[in-house]
Amino acid sequence: MGGDLADVRLWARELDAVHERFVHRFSRSEPRESALAYMRGLIAPLQRKNGWTVAEQAGHDGPDRIQRMLNRIEWDAEEVLDDVREYVVDNLGDPEAVLIIDDTGFLKKGTRSAGVQRQYSGTAGRTENCQVGVFLGYASDRGRTLIDRRLYLPTSWTDDRERCRRAGIGDEVTFETKVILAKAMVRKAIADKIPFLWVTADAAYGFSKGWR
Repeated sequence: MGGDLADVRLWARELDAVHERFVHRFSRSEPRESALAYMRGLIAPLQRKNGWTVAEQAGHDGPDRIQRMLNRIEWDAEEVLDDVREYVVDNLGDPEAVLIIDDTGFLKKGTRSAGVQRQYSGTAGRTENCQVGVFLGYASDRGRTLIDRRLYLPTSWTDDRERCRRAGIGDEVTFETKVILAKAMVRKAIADKIPFLWVTADAAYGFSKGWR
């Protein structure tokens, strides 16, 4: 029990340290507090994680505060990601680290979620109605985590600008293959001077001569 309690306290302190990296990105105290509550909910041992369960974990009466932080409060997710990436490099950075590209699907109902259509989902292991994200992982002897992401938008979306606008996707966003998205993330890692030696991905990317 003593060891478990010590681990919990260590996690709590470290979560506060991560939060301190980007808390300045929020101009008001409520979204700052909601961001920390959301992070705690993400790592909590909840059977299901959604707006309601994360809010209950935080002691809120309902999901409104966290949903408002995610959907309505003005803050820049790219800036926060930059802050988190700096934290990762400070704690896990290694010149012999590996960047790992992989994509996965998020099962969805309906047709309104950005990028959703019937397509292969690695999560389900079959074709399903889902969104697909391409992710960049960072792994070293000191640990591993995600440091970047891109949402894959099929041509069923990028060829329908009105549909994109309804989902908040700007007219400047055009179709890009998963390989192109992967290249962009690796190039950003290089531009940001993320230390690494190798890049790896599964066979779907290996089929691309340009990627190799």
